[in-house]
Amino acid sequence: MSDEVPVAKEKPCYFLVSVSTRENLESYIRHALAGFPSGASGAWTFCEIKEGDFVSFLYGARAYNLYRVTRQEAISAAEVLPPWKPLFFKESGRTYSFPFRLHLQPIRVFVESLVRIEFSYVAENLLLRGGYRKTHFQADQTTLQSVSEMGTRAYDSGVALPLPDYNTFIPRFTRSTNLVKTPETCRFNETILQSAIRRHLMLEDNLQMLLARLNLVGMQAGELEILGEKALPQGHIDLLLKQRAPLGTAPKIPIEVKTNRAQAEDLVQLRGYMDELRGESVIGVLIAAEFSKDAVRKAADNRITLVRYVLNADLKKMPTFEEIYRGMTLEPLGK
Repeated sequence: MSDEVPVAKEKPCYFLVSVSTRENLESYIRHALAGFPSGASGAWTFCEIKEGDFVSFLYGARAYNLYRVTRQEAISAAEVLPPWKPLFFKESGRTYSFPFRLHLQPIRVFVESLVRIEFSYVAENLLLRGGYRKTHFQADQTTLQSVSEMGTRAYDSGVALPLPDYNTFIPRFTRSTNLVKTPETCRFNETILQSAIRRHLMLEDNLQMLLARLNLVGMQAGELEILGEKALPQGHIDLLLKQRAPLGTAPKIPIEVKTNRAQAEDLVQLRGYMDELRGESVIGVLIAAEFSKDAVRKAADNRITLVRYVLNADLKKMPTFEEIYRGMTLEPLGK
């Protein structure tokens, strides 16, 4: 196994990838390869996990191994390519192949129960959601540091999967129903918007600019991490901004995301999340395309800042995920 690992453009994240069957788990481990279905959830996962990130497999309430993502591929005509056969669902009448694939480099070998305190961040998400029901879960940097010392170092790079010649594509997203053709072009929805905002704010300059415009001058972008959905007893925070390595205190900023117009009831929802964080919530942030007059009037009383997102990408056409998040602007109201 080569000691070289890819250099990530942004700081690496850590995800636990849900695996549906023992057969798939064995295939993933054998080939150091992960695959995701051809529907919207697969495209979302493909956007969330980037080259240079770390992943473990999640099956039967256990975490398997630690890998680093070396390459992403979206494969055309994946239904005729190994190793995974298409899945047919009777309820929807749809058949799903596995075009979205991650090539992995084994880093550490282990099988660990999620009951371990080191996995508490992800275990809480699973418990409060009542099960997996997601293709992946993002964990924080504290979890990544812990799993980086579990088990033993990996020296087996996996068995290469022989494939005939194939073509690849870049996933695109649109609001125009007539342009949707999964998996190549998927509908732009709130989960894709959440992921785009997360990736936008993973770029340190963008995050530092937003912190300054929110008057959070004492917070440094390099000391923070932005995480995907976090489950709480009252619901699910869309995005959570928190300290990478808390010392004494652990300030958090919950972020709620709405694709279109945000209403006053969205403030109530976000305020509930802030209260659930037991005084560690500095402020709350509500991001939307526009806001009702009632939401604008009540935001300050709830310690919530309203932020309008603007996209340069034309969603009436078919932009890529990178075009969406790199062309994004976040504009706090009244700033």
